[in-house]
Amino acid sequence: MSSSIRKVKTTDLELKDRLVSINRVTKVTKGGRHFSFAAIVVVGNENGIVGYGLGKANEVTTAIAKGVEDAKKNLIKVPVFKGTVPHEQVSKFGGAQVFLKPASGGTGVKAGGAMRAVLESVGIKDVLAKSKGSSNPHNLVKATMVALLEMRDAYTISNQRGIPMEKVFNG
Repeated sequence: MSSSIRKVKTTDLELKDRLVSINRVTKVTKGGRHFSFAAIVVVGNENGIVGYGLGKANEVTTAIAKGVEDAKKNLIKVPVFKGTVPHEQVSKFGGAQVFLKPASGGTGVKAGGAMRAVLESVGIKDVLAKSKGSSNPHNLVKATMVALLEMRDAYTISNQRGIPMEKVFNG
């Protein structure tokens, strides 16, 4: 089963950006140490659209700005059902493994660090999430994005199978 990538155009979207991680990188040269910064940023409209980007520069603010621009080029559409995810999902990227589970209203976003930034940017209000394996923010963000990309709502399933909505639930 291959999931289709749901790309989104950035025209007239109100996107909010969240800084997930900033990393100082050192390059040792003949003349001494040269410091630069790498920032991973998540943007989203908190209504089903999210993207992530990586920016590298000599200054922190420039790295963040580059990350935001990169994130706007990688936006995807995610199904959000009553403020939570439609179904359970396990996903991996590199050494990071994430588990997302729908939660009832009022639960909140039970997720840590990098996963929380992605889930809040997409507009999910109630979810239970667990990260296993690597805690590397880059791989956690990418694994969470893969999990969200593999999410399918009932409308999408009925279209793919060519059956009415009632038969999706009744079998």
